[in-house]
Amino acid sequence: MIKSEDEFDVVVVGGGPAGSATAGLLAKRGYRVLVLEREKFPRYHIGESLITGSLPALEDLGLRERLDNMGFTKKYGGTLLWGSNQGTWDFRFSEASNYDYAYQVRRADFDALLLARARELGAFAIEEATVKEPIFDGERIVGVTYIRKGDTEQRTARCRLLVDASGQSRILARRFDLVEWHDDLRNIAVWTYFQGCKRYGGTRAGDTVTENRPSGWFWFIPLSDGTVSVGYVTPIEEYKKSGKSLEELYADELAKSQEVRALTEGAFRASGFRSIRDWSYTCQRFHGPGWVLVGDAAAFVDPLLSTGVGLALRGSHGLADAVDAALRDPSSEARVLARYEANYREFLGSLLDFVRFFYDRTLNKEQYWDKAQQSLDPKKLRPRKIDFATMLSGVSGIHEIFHDLDGPAVLSQEEAGLEVVAVAEASG
Repeated sequence: MIKSEDEFDVVVVGGGPAGSATAGLLAKRGYRVLVLEREKFPRYHIGESLITGSLPALEDLGLRERLDNMGFTKKYGGTLLWGSNQGTWDFRFSEASNYDYAYQVRRADFDALLLARARELGAFAIEEATVKEPIFDGERIVGVTYIRKGDTEQRTARCRLLVDASGQSRILARRFDLVEWHDDLRNIAVWTYFQGCKRYGGTRAGDTVTENRPSGWFWFIPLSDGTVSVGYVTPIEEYKKSGKSLEELYADELAKSQEVRALTEGAFRASGFRSIRDWSYTCQRFHGPGWVLVGDAAAFVDPLLSTGVGLALRGSHGLADAVDAALRDPSSEARVLARYEANYREFLGSLLDFVRFFYDRTLNKEQYWDKAQQSLDPKKLRPRKIDFATMLSGVSGIHEIFHDLDGPAVLSQEEAGLEVVAVAEASG
């Protein structure tokens, strides 16, 4: 039973993968957690392609067997028509770790599963609840006000720590003006779903296919209901220069493509078109007194490498450790959240660097392999192709935040390279 004003250890804004996973992992440890989700689940969402870096969090939530039983397409790797190579080339997740496959999911079902699991583990969750304002005690956030659909009165939820997992709504980032856009990654995506597409054989049947075009690239994501998500991504300036509608541009580029055109030949469109601005950004800070960001609320990286849900789940995995430590020892809050932010930024930085390098389509696959090795394995302890698979699987890059909570793994503010300063409540 939740009262009109109630107190929690943690309030999580947003019930998507980052929010539900964080809530579930904390509730599993015995904390009183509330999730406030604006929409009613299940609901549509783009971002169907998972990477194996998502799996540790899903295992800790006890969901691997359920995911297998739900019949999602198993994704063993990816196929690329990219760079100066004339033919397709691929990578396998099994090259990078003991995880052989991830999943191509229907996000409506996947996200609903995560939220339901958070509830099973003890979290409270309210759907169709819109967060209105954070509540401050001085400079510290101590809760939020929210309103449920159909209600006229606002409710209050107080907490020891607020987790903003509101996705691209970015509730706290907007409040504190934290967003820094990556101007070189201002893209727009348009996509639809096809029925009757050709597919590869064997374990490649579930591959995400990524094909470059002179002014953009295509994705091809096979789903378990027989449909395939086929999307085109291009810089927003290229779209404007074309003078075409998004649907016209999509049709023209699809007709000129090679692999994706062959796979969709004879298929028919099973839905209308959808579009979204894929503008990459990173927030200036990921935490402050009484609050912390995770998932797209903290940063959004270009969808080229299918890292969105992977980042959300890896971030929530580390954040659950950090929040647990901060709640057990409130005096450590700034230090442990700084450590979480430092590790998150390290991974984001290497990922952004690789995405920018990968967008140079004049290079060959060996040069992409070399770049992955430089980022992950500068001593060249593994074959460069393995480093490439490791980069695209997301199983390396975010280190364990805590090894020994009493030891040096919990960094001081100075060691983390972050100045821990209170963020004053934004005016207006």
